[in-house]
Amino acid sequence: MLRRDSDPHKLARDLLGREFDELEAEEQRVLTRVAAGTYAGRDADELAQANATMGDRLADRVAAVGGSWGFICAFGVVLLGWMLINSRALEALGFQPFDEFPYIFLNLMLSSLAAVQAPIILMSQNRQSKKDRITARHDYEVNLRTQIEILRVSRKLDQLAAELKQELRGGADK
Repeated sequence: MLRRDSDPHKLARDLLGREFDELEAEEQRVLTRVAAGTYAGRDADELAQANATMGDRLADRVAAVGGSWGFICAFGVVLLGWMLINSRALEALGFQPFDEFPYIFLNLMLSSLAAVQAPIILMSQNRQSKKDRITARHDYEVNLRTQIEILRVSRKLDQLAAELKQELRGGADK
């Protein structure tokens, strides 16, 4: 069974060949966790959801709906319906156009929608960038932890091989 070293300073010297204080903050955190035998915390999605405000969640939903084929198709149907209702083709059925061609009111509504929707989608993209940074830090920690554990196992195997070799030499001498 592998023994856990409880001193991150010793791990830094033995495994990385540098002093603990010379390491970056992320590497220090990883070595401290390795020395304590603890694992990385929650993943990026969990951290982002835990810190999300109501506005963040709303921005994510707006971006999810506004960036979907369902929204594009529904919006196309609304635009075609608007143009149909406001054309002279339906006057015989009693529909009076309230926004005749060139559809000034429709253009105002579309401009307003774009003016509101664009910054909301940008907020959602910024949140995704934060998630990506958290994921990258988490991946870096996992990779560094894996390298450290591989080094520990390799050193332990080298030590066991040396001990076995010593025993075999000692047994051959008797």
